[in-house]
Amino acid sequence: MSLIIILLTALATSFISAIFGMAGGLILMGVLLALLPLSSAMVIHGAIQSLANGSRALFLHRHIQWSFIARYLMGSLTAGAILLLITFKLDKALTFIILGLVPLWIWLPKSWFHLNAAHPLQATICGAIVTGLNVIAGVSGPLLDVFFQHTALDRRAIVATKATSQIAAHGVKIAYYILPALHSTDKDLLWIIALAAPLSIAGTFLGGRLLERMSENRFRHWTKRIVSVIGAIYVLRGLSLFLG
Repeated sequence: MSLIIILLTALATSFISAIFGMAGGLILMGVLLALLPLSSAMVIHGAIQSLANGSRALFLHRHIQWSFIARYLMGSLTAGAILLLITFKLDKALTFIILGLVPLWIWLPKSWFHLNAAHPLQATICGAIVTGLNVIAGVSGPLLDVFFQHTALDRRAIVATKATSQIAAHGVKIAYYILPALHSTDKDLLWIIALAAPLSIAGTFLGGRLLERMSENRFRHWTKRIVSVIGAIYVLRGLSLFLG
């Protein structure tokens, strides 16, 4: 039953992420944490999301902003090198709480944090912070979205560029958790990834078709509200685990 739930979630969340460029990863991480050990959840999430993001980037490759990606990778690789030298692990309760608080970034007033992915330095900082949070909490999409909220890019460019950048962030996460995951009691790690792979690609393809029909206003409106609802649910889940 757990395998069926994970596979259906992989399909559904890839569909959602293909439309909004985020939210799907938050849902998938929550489901995996509820069913699997932390290290296994992180590796499976990273693999599924890498496939989904990779196919999304491929479908929308003409809209990728490569100047941002180059600067983002500089920050991402720096954060990855630092994280691989240290040992840091959260328990499930705190992970859920952090996941739930991440979406609050998109509601901060522009005057507080005037973040813009088009700024060269901010693109590098974005890569470092987003990759670090992705390793610690498993998901960083809402924070990444903050850097794109005030750009002049359209919805296709936002989804395509975010998808490409997240491949690097998930790659670092997989490298960080792969050894603990392989030594865990979960023996179905590779099978789950293999079975979920075609479903994540299928969900990405279907969601991409809906993205083409969506207006810019609806895209930005629903992005903020969906991740905020998911975030609130995760905070409550984390508090319930923390309080026993």
